[in-house]
Amino acid sequence: MVEYGNGVGEVAGRSGGGGRSMDVGASLSQFVTDSVNTVSTMPPAALLLGFVIIVIGLLMVKRAF
Repeated sequence: MVEYGNGVGEVAGRSGGGGRSMDVGASLSQFVTDSVNTVSTMPPAALLLGFVIIVIGLLMVKRAF
């Protein structure tokens, strides 16, 4: 479409994020909702493994400082 002069309109329309404003509250809410959904759909074995990895990581950080 650049050949027909539509290139400026295409670029100008996307420069502001596609015409959508940045809503930090909605973004944080979506992050929390997605995280809760991910954790709630994980099998128990994966949750246990993740918990063990987090505890080991915290112990390593404690020894580093």
